[in-house]
Amino acid sequence: METLVNVVLLSFLVVIAIAIVRTKDLLAVVMLTGIYGLLSASFFVVLDAVDVAFTEASVGAGISGLLMLAAITMTGRAEAPKRHKPLLALLVVFITGGMLIYGTLDMPYFGSFEAPVHQHVAPRYINDSMQEVGVPNIVTSVLASYRAFDTLGEVAVIFTAGIGVLSLLSLPRRRRSSELDESSEDSTEKQMHEQHMVLRIISKILIPFILLFALYVQFHGDFGPGGGFQAGVIFAAAIILYAMLFGLDKARRVFNQSLIQLIAAIGLLLYASVGVVSLFNGGNFLDYNVLADDPLAGQHLGILLIELGVGCTVAAVMIIIFFNFAGRREAQQSSPELNATEQNSPELINSTEQKGGE
Repeated sequence: METLVNVVLLSFLVVIAIAIVRTKDLLAVVMLTGIYGLLSASFFVVLDAVDVAFTEASVGAGISGLLMLAAITMTGRAEAPKRHKPLLALLVVFITGGMLIYGTLDMPYFGSFEAPVHQHVAPRYINDSMQEVGVPNIVTSVLASYRAFDTLGEVAVIFTAGIGVLSLLSLPRRRRSSELDESSEDSTEKQMHEQHMVLRIISKILIPFILLFALYVQFHGDFGPGGGFQAGVIFAAAIILYAMLFGLDKARRVFNQSLIQLIAAIGLLLYASVGVVSLFNGGNFLDYNVLADDPLAGQHLGILLIELGVGCTVAAVMIIIFFNFAGRREAQQSSPELNATEQNSPELINSTEQKGGE
């Protein structure tokens, strides 16, 4: 029965992947990508990798789709005609894929008990993590304690990505008259209220529970699937949902962008500060045993603090990315200079060339 489930899930993944490649409607591609992420999460559940499934569901089937929808508002819904020959790129993909497959021939068979990871690494985590870390969830012990330095690098990468998006898409604030601002915002809000009243009412009911669930995932990661990464994404998804339904201007008034950027930096600094405090207390970097008199209490305190830092940085970066994508589109619609740049898009250039040829 388990083999049948695996075959069915893998077949669905292959079919959806082919559909994504062949579909020209970018909105449909985003929807298919979310389905692909949800099926991938189901496949990880079958493999008993519940924490990975949780991450895939929140990131692959959740926040990624929202961010891609925001990107579509800037690029357009239809895929532009191909202006290059993909043969060279296809050749590079085949060569790279062949080299990667050749490199896996020396690896142990999938799931083999004789693999070094099952002979040396896994027994240490399974048998000794409870005595050394005191956390029931072994995945949290590995990510937040045994390989905390590697997780710090991942958080730094996420923070750097947010800074990159902020640098590329940030625009100077537009100067508009206050009366025009208020009248346009009032009319837009009234139009949204009339068109999406059911969604707005339901979201008002659901958003508090989504935020509460994010806090549960944040502080329950020691005992079950979850942690800072998943909680941060869920928290950001609730705020992005609010911005999509109630308007970006209102979301900016509720969630100050400068404060969100500060929270992104504070989360990373909190994580790194735990390691610095460990050094000052006579231990190694990110050695939580020296944070309290009892080593297990120190482990719990260190994991709690670094997971809080991870959640803050992840949530803030996701919100920063969405606000900048959505704000860029809003600025393009109101700025003449940006509209002129937008008019030089590949789609309009192609149409102009076709008219000139005719």
